[in-house]
Amino acid sequence: MEGFIQILAQGGFAVAVAAYLLVRMESRLEALTRALQDLQVILARLEANR
Repeated sequence: MEGFIQILAQGGFAVAVAAYLLVRMESRLEALTRALQDLQVILARLEANR
């Protein structure tokens, strides 16, 4: 949290908010990536069974 406050003081509010949102979204982006990879595997299997 101290690092976040330093960023806020040095870089401004907009930079701090952008960094916070990127950190929060990282896990969601990773989950979305895994879901898309799983979908790709499933679609490949379906195509192979045709």
